[in-house]
Amino acid sequence: MDNIPGRIWLGCIIPKRHARRAVTRNLLRRQARALFEMHAPGLRAGLWLLRLAAPFPAAVFVSARSRALSTAVRSELDGLLSRAAG
Repeated sequence: MDNIPGRIWLGCIIPKRHARRAVTRNLLRRQARALFEMHAPGLRAGLWLLRLAAPFPAAVFVSARSRALSTAVRSELDGLLSRAAG
């Protein structure tokens, strides 16, 4: 990719082995895109890849729409994107 546009591009990889339910993976992607847009003004233009490296176990986060899962995802992504922007 020699000619990267002056925009910010986001790719999300959320493996099935880390979030077994499709509804959970979709929720994680939506939250990632929303937080990415919020932090976009502070990020450099280019291609960004977000990959889930550790699982969100269904035993701990019973529902995909649970407040616990939403809070955990938001805090982790917010921290990562804040460091990337700074």
